[in-house]
Amino acid sequence: MKPLQAKLSKYTVPQQAKAAGVYPYFRAISSEQDPEVVIDGHKVLMFGSNCYSGLVNDPRIKEAAIEATRKYGTGCAGSPFLNGTLDLHKRLEARLAEYIGKEDVMVYSSGFEVNLGVVSCLTGREDYILWDEQDHASIIEGRRLSFSQSLKYKHNDMASLEKQLRKCNPDAVKLIVSDGVFSMEGDVADVKSIVALAKKYNATVMIDEAHGIGVFGPGGRGVCHHFGVHDDVDLIMGTFSKSFASLGGFIATDKEITNYLRHHSRSYIFTASITPASTAAALAAIDIMEKEPERQQQLWDLTHYALEGFRSLGFEIGHTSTPIIPLFIRDDFKTFAITRDLLQDGIFVNPVVSPAVAPTDTLIRFSLMATHTREQVTEGIEKIAKAFRRYGVIPQ
Repeated sequence: MKPLQAKLSKYTVPQQAKAAGVYPYFRAISSEQDPEVVIDGHKVLMFGSNCYSGLVNDPRIKEAAIEATRKYGTGCAGSPFLNGTLDLHKRLEARLAEYIGKEDVMVYSSGFEVNLGVVSCLTGREDYILWDEQDHASIIEGRRLSFSQSLKYKHNDMASLEKQLRKCNPDAVKLIVSDGVFSMEGDVADVKSIVALAKKYNATVMIDEAHGIGVFGPGGRGVCHHFGVHDDVDLIMGTFSKSFASLGGFIATDKEITNYLRHHSRSYIFTASITPASTAAALAAIDIMEKEPERQQQLWDLTHYALEGFRSLGFEIGHTSTPIIPLFIRDDFKTFAITRDLLQDGIFVNPVVSPAVAPTDTLIRFSLMATHTREQVTEGIEKIAKAFRRYGVIPQ
């Protein structure tokens, strides 16, 4: 055995979980990802999807993707920098610029690549990246690749952010990067205070709206619009893999920044373009979210109902106020065992353990779509409560 294989063969955590019958990953779905899915031939209620808008199986989205495939084929066979730019991509970028309210938009082939490629290349050796300790892994990987000085601040703690800003050279570039909605625990960034501090210290702000778009703001435009600070947030990031019911991502900002990114962002220049089908699907999703505000209202009605239901039963759900509801367990084995038991009982949820959260903060992530019914949510809450009581996580 070569040294690499010998070293990696010592990693046996997945094998141990499988042997214990609690391995919770790569559960194969054999149907569309609707509120109800099929796994191993059985119908299961899906409370693990990120498609908050519920559009992932919408026939209008499907038809748009099919028509684009008929016209353009299945892929672009190159990066946007060279042969991979379609007129359809340009249409999507222009539509997103209008939708988000920025001068320009760049479309990447995934949301992860947006954060990786933007955060890593905007600042130099004498500059600073200031980031929330619970930012998404894609932001963390972006700042790791940057040559800039990296300053972490405590989660959503504005005093901690200001303390870090005071350490910075006043004349240097200072990029503050934060999730808008934090993906695992569902709490919302204090974007108003971030913007105020950025003005005070002449810093630039980037907000990741991956879990905010489709949920917050008029037409589902996100947290920045919800709080009325979108004009003061310099860079707004979004992904198509959630409420847009597609695949890809974007950065919305001013033309000076996109001009630089188009010629320096490696995850943009050296990656194949988003497919025609994904592009058309995202375009169709924007129109639907704007024209059907009742979809967003249904999502919030279900969210308030679920939050009240979990709290009344004694669940610990942290500071969430969104369709992402963390159900804290604080024990790895119980988290995996409950996830297994729930799947057997017809409920699909996601276990969240380190490094996605701190080892003491393991949880089950319960998330909602606008297409869930109240009856489905009630069934989910009741079955989850039964499993949590069985393992002594909430009171009998």
